[in-house]
Amino acid sequence: MDSLRDEISPYRHFERNAWAKLRADTPMTLDQADIDELRGLNDRIDLAEVVAIYLPLSRLLNLYVAATQELFRATGKFLHAEGTKVPYVIGMAGSVAVGKSTTARILQRLLARWPNHPKVDLVTTDGFLLPNEILEREGIMNRKGFPESYDLPTLLRFLSDIKAGRRNVTAPVYSHLTYNVMPDKRVTVDQPDILIVEGLNVLQTGRPPRDGKIIPFISDFFDFSIYLDAAEDVIHDWYVTRFFSLRDTAFRDPKSYFHRYASLTDKEARATANRIWETINLVNLRENVVPTRQRADLILRKGADHIIHSVWLRKL
Repeated sequence: MDSLRDEISPYRHFERNAWAKLRADTPMTLDQADIDELRGLNDRIDLAEVVAIYLPLSRLLNLYVAATQELFRATGKFLHAEGTKVPYVIGMAGSVAVGKSTTARILQRLLARWPNHPKVDLVTTDGFLLPNEILEREGIMNRKGFPESYDLPTLLRFLSDIKAGRRNVTAPVYSHLTYNVMPDKRVTVDQPDILIVEGLNVLQTGRPPRDGKIIPFISDFFDFSIYLDAAEDVIHDWYVTRFFSLRDTAFRDPKSYFHRYASLTDKEARATANRIWETINLVNLRENVVPTRQRADLILRKGADHIIHSVWLRKL
């Protein structure tokens, strides 16, 4: 049965050592200082992980980008519309606390050091969350991060402009300190070679319309998508560990939305983290995030040690 399942699976499965060999002669362009700069809170990534997992992935994406650029040039020639630069868009999905931001930043740095696509931008979908005042008015503040908490029309318009090759496309910016969208701040994306879009629900879809009308999804604008995966109980442990770290650092800032948690005892902090996980993040993970995993082009599976042990690459 297992052999049959593997035979009909849309993915090719690689154990860590087999995947690492696909690096070929890809040069290592990061050092320990880069890793320390890019690593997120409580992420334990090191140079060995970059060599084994991220260098082969950057090589694969470099080949895909080059092939897509050639295809775009051929299409432009056919349409007599040559010259417009359109970014290659990579989607990055996965749970809260699984390490998406670190993975996205490392890929951004590695891809930018390939000679044929030096400009790589990164945008998170946090900036497209509805402002807190709207979430509170709609009674869905406790569902922040769920699909309904995003300004989907604005996000789709942003991606549509990016894929149309428009210049100086702006996106809203989110503050994790104030836990809200920053009303007076925008980030500008100006025709990068590659754009990485990172977020919980970027692979989310809805039910197809019965009348056949086109309803675009975020993933419709992706050229490649990655899902960062780990076991549910492992992510839970990482979330609680991160909560403790934040209690001792960012939450101590009086401007922090979660400043009230800075004075919690260890017992209170653990109970609070577990409650938030079980009532919000776990529900979102089960209902909205994990069901999108099989839509990804690449699945990276982490173990409790934070190391990626398995890779699944969708067959062409």
